[in-house]
Amino acid sequence: MVATDISTRVWNHTFKLDPIVRSLLDTDFYKLLMLQMIRGLHPQVDVTFSLINRTRRVRLAELIDERELRAQLDHARSLRFTKREMIWLAGNTFYGTRQIFRPDFLEWLADFRLPPYELRVVDGQFELDFHGSWTDTMMWEIPALAIVNELRSRAAMKDLKRFELDVLYARAKAKMWEKVERLQALPGLRISDFGTRRRHSFLWQRWCVEALKEGLGDRFLGSSNVLLAMETDLEAIGTNAHELPMVLAALAESETALRQAPYEVLREWQSYYDGNLLIVLPDTFGTASFLKSAPPWLARWTGFRPDSAPPIEGGEEIIRWWRSMGEDPREKLLVFSDGLDIDTIEKVFRHFSGRVRMSFGWGTNLTNDFRGVSPMPTAGLDPISLVCKVAEVNGRPAVKLSDNPAKASGDPAEIERYRRVFGEAAYAERELAV
Repeated sequence: MVATDISTRVWNHTFKLDPIVRSLLDTDFYKLLMLQMIRGLHPQVDVTFSLINRTRRVRLAELIDERELRAQLDHARSLRFTKREMIWLAGNTFYGTRQIFRPDFLEWLADFRLPPYELRVVDGQFELDFHGSWTDTMMWEIPALAIVNELRSRAAMKDLKRFELDVLYARAKAKMWEKVERLQALPGLRISDFGTRRRHSFLWQRWCVEALKEGLGDRFLGSSNVLLAMETDLEAIGTNAHELPMVLAALAESETALRQAPYEVLREWQSYYDGNLLIVLPDTFGTASFLKSAPPWLARWTGFRPDSAPPIEGGEEIIRWWRSMGEDPREKLLVFSDGLDIDTIEKVFRHFSGRVRMSFGWGTNLTNDFRGVSPMPTAGLDPISLVCKVAEVNGRPAVKLSDNPAKASGDPAEIERYRRVFGEAAYAERELAV
């Protein structure tokens, strides 16, 4: 395959609309897995997803042209799954399972389109909301984040000249390859691309994925991006996300039901999936609270993804729980995925080596690390903490607590109520770098 001349493509953004989202498959795999379950079990639930810029000092609406943002969002709404994409979804093997997507779901998906959006500018920030059926709105999260992040990158580079762009990407490639060389020194490493949501650009994410594929071979497991997995003949990686317990918790009619919501979600999940898709995400309302009341059957699942806890401390907490349940941690899997950088990956890998199976989902610091490579004196290419979260469920506020209090989202009064039910975070607040 001939490598794309990224700098030339970026230069040409000035002259015409270059779609940021090229396909409805340009999303994370767990979105499709969750969507199948949601359509089967919760087709009548209405939700609102909202864009949240947690890096408030970056005033996005003063950097990104609102008309360009609307044009990209409107283009995404024009997309449909192609015949080739539907054949691949129906016939491919995912996580060792053929035909993981049921025929009735694929028939429905063939006509899917993204629903309308609401966009406003308030105090230098975009307020971007998606209202409607959970089965429709949930698919906006990944493309919306990818669009806003790439438009910010384009805005930061719009005044660069041709050779400045060429040098920028040459330096970024060298920085990325140095990371690959460090990863090559970790025997038995298992790592995946989780970088779609806050990527620098689609083209750059593809370059990073192809670099990992060549540099790491079978130690590179695949990509969470379904389109890139299809186009580069890689495994599509992903299980479930925080939105599932957030929605079921918001629907709870009592505090007892609220406490049980994180486990009810997983009961529903295992009615659809098994094997390596049985990965627990425990931190939506705090890992300590989750483990304290976790039912014994969860100990038999394949593994855990300790997403927002400090990785070593969070991993140790889960290992202690497995041992208390009579399980051998060496037969279990920990998937680390929160804000990983190369130093963290090396440290965590060496700490847990031989004690538990490990996998790493490498996100923002894989696909959006241009710090220190720009020929211009600007922080415009530094990644920011941008998320798109469930804000409302059937008219009720949705909440996420997290193991990092800085990541809590939702109505302040509801956050306090949830903390009374689930307890305070077991870990101190940590700065949100990404």
